[in-house]
Amino acid sequence: MDGFSDLNLFALVARHRNLAAAAREIGVTPPAVSKRLAQLERRLGVRLMNRTTRRLSLTAEGELYLANGSRILGELQELEQLVTRSRAEPTGLLRVNASFGFGRARIAPAISDFVAQFPAMKIQLHLTDRPLSLQEEGFDLGIRFGEVPDARVNARLLMKNRRVVCASPEYVARHGKPTLPHDLTRHACIVLRENDSAYGTWHFSRGKRVETVKVDGPLASNDGSAVLWWALQGRGIVVRSEWEINAYLARGELVPLLDDWALPSGDIHAIYLERNQLSVKLRTFVDFLGEYLRKGTTDGVP
Repeated sequence: MDGFSDLNLFALVARHRNLAAAAREIGVTPPAVSKRLAQLERRLGVRLMNRTTRRLSLTAEGELYLANGSRILGELQELEQLVTRSRAEPTGLLRVNASFGFGRARIAPAISDFVAQFPAMKIQLHLTDRPLSLQEEGFDLGIRFGEVPDARVNARLLMKNRRVVCASPEYVARHGKPTLPHDLTRHACIVLRENDSAYGTWHFSRGKRVETVKVDGPLASNDGSAVLWWALQGRGIVVRSEWEINAYLARGELVPLLDDWALPSGDIHAIYLERNQLSVKLRTFVDFLGEYLRKGTTDGVP
């Protein structure tokens, strides 16, 4: 089995392209990883990686070893999943990627409850300001908003989530309500710099009618919590997700605007690669997560 452990280690280092990052993930020192890789290369009689002070690159032999080795590791994982499919309790490690705001507010608490219920599970939650590639970064599961753009992944709807244009009652009292999307050009809009979407461009639809509005205002941020706080302080109009603002709407701290117009879908999906679809641990976690999020919505959690 040393060959399989060597292959796992090589795949991990190849994914990070960095000895220190790979060492941190498995809890050993970089020299230990370097020594193990050198032993693997001596055993195979070829150089798999070119090492520089900053980064590693794969040789042609390394690319071949990684491509075929990843297939072998995937087949071994599928075999183990098939054998353990009937286990009553899931076990093992899951690596999960989610956005900062939703990850902190909903995914982290869900994971806490999940591992309390299934103590044989280990979860690594990695929060980022934009979605990461499951394949390239080695994640088992990603939490995504809106349409799922990649046909190569499986997607499971976790929770319906509408995006809402809103402002504080104080702002509306001072500046009035927009009645059409174009009216927003005369208002102070709080802009969220998000992913690679066009800055300050909001898209609306009503039936077959579509409108795109370029909004502006004195405040903008790449953090959704900051944008929401400014809106609550009456600084302008904002677009936020229902999961985040439902409680504020219910308490009257925010007022919905342009209700008869729709914004692009903000539905929340769990996405995972094809090879993971038989995983007991993954299926159990996704089932748990969907139930947890839906219960949070009915309980009125902001």
